[in-house]
Parts: sequence; C-alpha cells; structure tokens
Amino acid sequence: MDSLNTILHDKNFDEPPEIISIKKYVQAKFGTKVGVQIRQRDIVIVVPNAALANTLRLQGPELKRRCQLDKRLTFRIENSGL
Repeated sequence: MDSLNTILHDKNFDEPPEIISIKKYVQAKFGTKVGVQIRQRDIVIVVPNAALANTLRLQGPELKRRCQLDKRLTFRIENSGL
C-alpha cells in the first residue's frame, strides 16, 4: 500500500491553461479575482456579484475567443472571499 506522501508526490497540482487564462483575463480587465471550475460539459466561473456575472456573460464570445475555450460558460454568483 502506498503512503500518502508517495501518492501526493506524483500528483500534478498545476492549474489547467484554461483556468489560468480566464483568471488572467478577468483580473486584467476588471481587477477582480474569480474562481474557475472545469467540468465535463462546461466551465463554471464563480464571481462575487451579479454585475460582474452579467458583464462576463455579455462578453462570453470574446472571452471564449481570447482564452481559446470550446466549452459552454456558466456563471455562478458566490459572495464569499475568493
């Protein structure tokens, strides 16, 4: 049986490039940190307020083009510290 140290040593903790590009885009354009989760059919972007969610929803095509995304974008409003 492998130890926890051995299992975690081989784990890749780097974020996928899609997550990095979305976070950089939102940070550069709006100065806000967001959470990003990649699922099988879509990408969930967790934002702190409805205004940012709506703005990003309207800019969805540009966001998908700039970040080279092929999955559907879903926005979730979560008013907690990101």
